[in-house]
Amino acid sequence: MAKYGKKASEKVEKAMHERKRGTLKSGSSGKKVKSRKQAIAIGLSEARRAGAKVPRKKSSSKKK
Repeated sequence: MAKYGKKASEKVEKAMHERKRGTLKSGSSGKKVKSRKQAIAIGLSEARRAGAKVPRKKSSSKKK
């Protein structure tokens, strides 16, 4: 079974194109995004907001 939905891959693809053109900006600071990983993260978060099939984010502080 696929981990991500079609809508999610479209959002990530769009974010990657924007990064290539230099028009992708980060949400809070509004700075230009240069990192590939950050572009993917932005695409996935947009897809999540749009209701696409995207797994939940891993929490950074897991308590045992």
